[in-house]
This record gives sequence, structure tokens and C-alpha cells, in this order.
Amino acid sequence: MQYRKLGDSELRVSEIGFGSWLTFTDPKRREAAIDCVHRALDRGINFLDTANVYGRGAAESVLGEALSGIARDRYVLATKLFFPMSEHDRGLSRAQITKQLEASLERLKVEYLDLYQCHRYDFNTPLEETMEALTRAVESGKVRYLGFSEWPLERIEAALAMPGVARFVSSQPQYSLLHREPEQGLLELCEKSGISQVVWSPLAQGVLTGKYLPDSPPPPDSRAADRAMGAFLDPNWFTPATLSAVQAVKRLADEAHLSLAQFALAWVLRQSNVAAAIIGASRPEQVDQNAAASGARVDPALFREAERLLSPR
Repeated sequence: MQYRKLGDSELRVSEIGFGSWLTFTDPKRREAAIDCVHRALDRGINFLDTANVYGRGAAESVLGEALSGIARDRYVLATKLFFPMSEHDRGLSRAQITKQLEASLERLKVEYLDLYQCHRYDFNTPLEETMEALTRAVESGKVRYLGFSEWPLERIEAALAMPGVARFVSSQPQYSLLHREPEQGLLELCEKSGISQVVWSPLAQGVLTGKYLPDSPPPPDSRAADRAMGAFLDPNWFTPATLSAVQAVKRLADEAHLSLAQFALAWVLRQSNVAAAIIGASRPEQVDQNAAASGARVDPALFREAERLLSPR
């Protein structure tokens, strides 16, 4: 496992991070989720990402259970806040940051977070209030560093321009061969501002594993076949033309002696502003396969061909 510096922080994070969105919110998969965390740590993955809204606290609780008894310096722990936790609890107000931080620490069974991230931008709270509350969280010692996810560029710039507040060190965007929006200004802004990317959905919710075939129904155990999970998938990724292009990229991965998933992760990690690509897993074997993408060396010509095949999609 290779490691990268996270923005202008003292944190070094594994190139492959481990996320806890779906598997961790299903009580039937609790043991599998815990096994996956332990396998991730065994494979050198130290960046663990979650959010309070995943299962309305369930994911944080399971992750806290999985980390019980493990030395705190073995992992870099990140969580997020913004989305509704109840009818009245949501957003990035001073009161919510104070309340949700305490609740996350309790569920995760830790005294501090390495990275506290704003899950989205809160247009209903003045940015000054949000940044002041986040700064106090850092000054309290309960948070080491701050990040954001999917903020508008002008709001990032406004936060960076504020005097006397804690600085962001990370951005968590969706980024993959099938979703390249961060290249439209975000990467450049963050590069010059000491902010690294910790990417979510680098495998396009499983599409870039190659398991979905054109003109075939999705595998019964896949996200696309699940009514709840499938609602989060981009329908444009499931057209026959796109799925055929993905299969063509799989042949490029074969040339690189990688699985398609490893190839897609290596493509994300080719970007110097990316510190980590966050994967999910329902089985420890998936952790093994994805962790092997760290440090992969790929002919840039293969990446360019993959971009050509998928960029119109």
C-alpha cells in the first residue's frame, strides 16, 4: 500500500480508502462489514470514511464497533455531517455542528476525528457561522482537520478567503472515468489551495468493475438489481453503448495486467491532487482486489484510450 499526504495537513492516507455507505447500514451484513474493516487494515488501508447520515448513525456505530480495541494511530478516521438526522436536525449551523460532532464521536467510540467533512453546502446557514463553528471544533481538539464534499467552487473560494478560521485540507468529490466533473475547475483550485481529493465512487457504483453487461439484466446480487440502492445509480451508465464501452476498457485493463476495477482506480490515482480513492466492499476478498490497485503503473496511452472510449458517455 502506498500513502499520500492529505493537503496541507500532517496526515498521510492510504491511496485506497475504505468507505461505509451501503454494507454498514444493513443489520444482516454487520459481521461482513466488520470483517471488511479488519481486512482493510490488514492490507494497509488506513483511511476510513463514513457519515452520520449513513443509516442515521448505523454506519458510524458499526465502524466504531469494528475499531474497538485497535490502536488509534493505526487509522485516519473521517466522517461527515449535513444531511437530515431527524425532522429537525440537518445542515451546518453552529448548533448542528456541535450536536452532530458529539453524536458521531460517541457512536464511533473515539475522542477525536482526524477529518470532519461538510457533506454538502448549507445555503440556509451563513458561511461565517459554519466556518466559525468548525474552527471551534478544531480548537477543542475533537477534530484535527476539516474537509468538504461537493461544494460549489465560489463557496470554496469564499471559505478560503475568510481570515481567522481553520483551513480545509480535503475535498470529497465523485470522480471516475464515467464522471469527470472535478476536472472543470475543482482540481485546479484545490491544487493551489493545499487541498487534496478523497474521491467517492471511483468505480461508478460498480459499473467500472465490468459486471454489468450490455443487453443483459444486472446480476441479482448487484446494486443495480436492488430497488433501494439502484435509485442512486446514473441511468446513463446503463445504456448498451456505455456498457459496451466499459467492456472495451476491460480489454485495456487486461493489457495492463490489471482487473477493470484496479485499472479504474489507478486512473483516478494518476491525478496528483487525489490523495485517496474510496472503495466499498461487501466481502473481504473485494478489499484485497481493490487494495492491489495502489502503486499500479499503467502506460498513459492505455488511460488515454480509456478516456476516448468513455468520455462521450
